[in-house]
Amino acid sequence: MIAKISSGKSTAGLIRYLYGPGRANEHTDPHLVASWDGYAPDPGRANNIAAARQQLVEDLDLRVKQADRLGRAPKQHVWHCSLRAAPGDRILADAEWADIARRVVAATGIAPVDDPDGCRWIAVRHAPDHIHIAATKVRGDLRPARHWNDYLTADRELVAIEKEYGLQQVIRGDRTAAKRPHRAEQEKALRSGRAKAARERLRTMVRTAAAAATDTDEFLGLLARTKGVLIEVLYFPSGEPRGYKVALENDRNANAEPVWFSGSTLAPDLSLPKIQSRLAAVEVPASAVEERLGPHAWHQATAATERIPHHLDQPDAEAAQAHLAAFGEALDAVALTAPPSIRTELRSAASAFERATRSRVRAEHHHARALRGAVKAMLREPAPKDGAALAMFLDAALLVVIAAARWHDRRQHEQQVAAAHKSLLHLQAAYDHSAATPLLVLGQRQPPQNLADRYVRLIRQAAAAHADQVLADPAAQALITAMADAEAAGHDPKRLLQQAADERALDDARSPARTLAWRVHRLSQKPAPSQRALAAQARSTALRSMPPSPSVPAAPPTAPTARSRRR
Repeated sequence: MIAKISSGKSTAGLIRYLYGPGRANEHTDPHLVASWDGYAPDPGRANNIAAARQQLVEDLDLRVKQADRLGRAPKQHVWHCSLRAAPGDRILADAEWADIARRVVAATGIAPVDDPDGCRWIAVRHAPDHIHIAATKVRGDLRPARHWNDYLTADRELVAIEKEYGLQQVIRGDRTAAKRPHRAEQEKALRSGRAKAARERLRTMVRTAAAAATDTDEFLGLLARTKGVLIEVLYFPSGEPRGYKVALENDRNANAEPVWFSGSTLAPDLSLPKIQSRLAAVEVPASAVEERLGPHAWHQATAATERIPHHLDQPDAEAAQAHLAAFGEALDAVALTAPPSIRTELRSAASAFERATRSRVRAEHHHARALRGAVKAMLREPAPKDGAALAMFLDAALLVVIAAARWHDRRQHEQQVAAAHKSLLHLQAAYDHSAATPLLVLGQRQPPQNLADRYVRLIRQAAAAHADQVLADPAAQALITAMADAEAAGHDPKRLLQQAADERALDDARSPARTLAWRVHRLSQKPAPSQRALAAQARSTALRSMPPSPSVPAAPPTAPTARSRRR
């Protein structure tokens, strides 16, 4: 059950709507189910509807008029709360709705229990699945109603009501979600043949521009160059931008003027200051194409993505939230460059995961510099044409979304958990489509049988917990080929496989064989370490694992000796 609460200044207008036909003739049997004293007139059951409606308005407004004569009446004196049952809930009786209404007005402070000076209110039912509560916000002592945080207090009471009445427990948010389109916006989109309202389409465009940009000027420039988008930038007297608003060229009001949306009205994290704080936490790595060395930008982004589940297991919630926000930008970027065959699925995955990138936890964006910088570089460097880089990234992304759902679930972020699960379905479909051909090509190049048998033994050693599952998977052939390619490039296949197996989140992989194949394939793209580097690494590992000797005291630090000056 959900509540929607608003304020107004016309009691007569609200009563006229509640007892009228509705916007689409959906009010079939409007009638009163409860009121402040149980004796309020019910226009829905009266012979003279107009007279009863007028009497009801006068009764509700009695204290408002008294307070107005004393100069105490609030301008927005009408309190309106609609309560709707979830789809699939049983049909509640009028008496049950009456009890629910009394509990809500008491919980919100409109009419506390055993308070004779509570506000006047009524509950009207004109559909099987919902009621409307109308109240005037002046108490019997002519003071304003004390209904602060009424949305939150109503929501808490509805949680208890759902449990007691055996109703569906609705997923609740933390007031960090993007604003939903109004009914008028949705109907306008339908009339124009659009599946999404202008607000939602602009939100996607702005989010994509923020994912691609490296600074404020580039962000605003990308929006200005986006087809069909109008942008207006607001400036401080110093000339620095302080905000922006966007509109669609073909979205006009009755006066043929563009319908503008500021960034903050599109989503809480799309205001210009919020975007600037994310752009400040960007370190775009030098392109491998330009320097002719180092990993490809897509491999850098995949490596940074693979580390996110580890970050989500750490106690630093602000850092974890930053990595989730950066990963959301990565999904936007990949959807921008993906092949047409999976672009729709990736856009749906990014759009769904957008809700999981925000919570009450404040993101410390500097923690996600590596991922955010790799994403920017990824957009500037074309992906390898064989499709393996995209499949590699999506395989890592699947594990991130699973870890994100678990992270939010631990903190009871219900909407974010649902968003992650929804995103996972689209992401899995995109991965299955994109990975099929690269895995098939990789698996067809089988090494000689003696080498394959050796790699099987290495798999049993390095991934003992998953060995049977890995070797029974058809993707095991791709893993063996990846190990052979790595050894041919000068890598130690045992060390590389161990490194791939030691990375976290392998337990969450639907196919550990595929995940290991992609990790080995990505790691083998790096230059093989020289013998000197391997020896140095071995010495360093041995020293770290060696316990300190109690009999030999550590040498005290010595001050540097000054060189004698030559005369």
